[in-house]
Amino acid sequence: MSDARIVCSNLSFTWPDDTAVFRDLSFTVPGGRTGLVAPNGAGKSTLLRLIAGDLRASRGSVTVSGVLGYLPQNLPLTSTSNVAQVLGIAPVLAALAAVESGDAAEEHFTVIGSDWDIEERTRAQLERLGLGDLALTRELGTLSGGQILTLGLAAQLLRRPDVLLLDEPTNNLDIDARHRLYEVLEEWSGCLLVVAHDRPLLDRMDRIAELDRAEIRFHSGNFTAYEASVQAAREVAEKNVRTAEQQVKREKRDLQLARERAARRAGNAARTVGDAGLPKIFAGTMKRNAQESAARAGQTHNARVDQARDRLDQAQRAVREEQRIVLDLPGTEVPAGRTVFHGEGLRLRLGGREIFTEDGVDLTIRGPERIALTGPNGAGKSTLLRILAGALTPEHGELRRAEGRVAYLSQRLDLLDPDLTVAENLAASAPRMPAAGRMNALARLLFRGPAAHRTVRDLSGGELLRASLACALFAEPAPHLLLLDEPTNNLDLIGVGQLESALEGYQGAFVVVSHDERFLREVRVQRWLRFDRGRLSQIAAPDPV
Repeated sequence: MSDARIVCSNLSFTWPDDTAVFRDLSFTVPGGRTGLVAPNGAGKSTLLRLIAGDLRASRGSVTVSGVLGYLPQNLPLTSTSNVAQVLGIAPVLAALAAVESGDAAEEHFTVIGSDWDIEERTRAQLERLGLGDLALTRELGTLSGGQILTLGLAAQLLRRPDVLLLDEPTNNLDIDARHRLYEVLEEWSGCLLVVAHDRPLLDRMDRIAELDRAEIRFHSGNFTAYEASVQAAREVAEKNVRTAEQQVKREKRDLQLARERAARRAGNAARTVGDAGLPKIFAGTMKRNAQESAARAGQTHNARVDQARDRLDQAQRAVREEQRIVLDLPGTEVPAGRTVFHGEGLRLRLGGREIFTEDGVDLTIRGPERIALTGPNGAGKSTLLRILAGALTPEHGELRRAEGRVAYLSQRLDLLDPDLTVAENLAASAPRMPAAGRMNALARLLFRGPAAHRTVRDLSGGELLRASLACALFAEPAPHLLLLDEPTNNLDLIGVGQLESALEGYQGAFVVVSHDERFLREVRVQRWLRFDRGRLSQIAAPDPV
């Protein structure tokens, strides 16, 4: 339906522990594609659950025009469910089978309704999403996380919704699956609201909605236009702060000058009275007049100073906090001609399965190369990283590593001791670094003051990644090869930007497994590799999407 929309009026929500998420939030999401952005913890997923009816608002109302489809981050499914059950078509298929076998019971026709073509529509939808060869009887326990998520999307699309809510729909999707999702959503004609930190996906939106507890601000255009708008607003706000600071200084200077002039006038008046030999009553009157005049001038200038300070406070509140990471890591530098890693004919069997082809895998890393390792989920990219890290030993082939340290950040980010603080973990990684130097290093990764003394198990996903980077990059000796496995998973857009800026200062070689093409371009990847079906090949850099 063309008038599909979401209307929220005076929406408030508080968790049972009295933690308020929203207060009196009112907005309308019109038809078209809308991307919802905010830092992790701001309540994006909670808002989608409120719109979907999974949660009940403490106050206010939600109105959805038309049929609603909702794909949460975590699907409540069991491994024994099959594809048809996930798609919600199992009862219809059973009824169709009964009718085809000659059973004309009325309940079968009631279940089928208008879905006589459900199997054909299902096959077309699965084909469109890259799952065309999936048997409808296949159990979920045999599928990857990306396949299950794609099935969940197919289930919603088969319902032909007018309004569709998607919560991080590209999590766990490989690059090919992401592109298929982009194509599907580009053709969407209803009302779409997407929570995502996938910038290529957000660049396909018609508008960006920015959430905070007080309001939702809508920005026309895609995410790139939104970033430009935010940057322009930040520059204006920073200019206003500088202007307000100058005005405060000017008003303070004028106040001091007024006080000095008043003091001079009072002194001149006293000398005039003395020289003229006037009676004391006149002298007292002149003194009081001078004091009252000085007081009035002082009050006027004090008021101007207070007003200038108020304007400065307002200007400072309008400036968005930008926590950019700037690192200088000369100890990680690798000479251009040094062979950091060389593997030839590498073969390995895990769980009875050959990870590489019979010819094995060849890989050489020279100098400070920046390498992207791409490929479908389950191909063995993480296994190859573990071989590079020395955590796995291939059964066949030649392998040489240069002297020096390798830092490996797995998807689980299990490098740190969860029971120690961030500062204690860095002390264990860099015991010879002075305590002041360690605190300075942590501050550069945004762990300032008390934040450096938080226990690792209490950190958010983005904080845990920054703490892991601190211990990897500032460790002794410094790493000459950095291995990152899906580092942007579960990071919000701010966290992804911080990771990109942190890697700018790294001067060694790194290999990163990621499906986020925008991130890979931002960290200036020089060589793109694809690992698929046991074979490693070099590919051209993909076109920007």
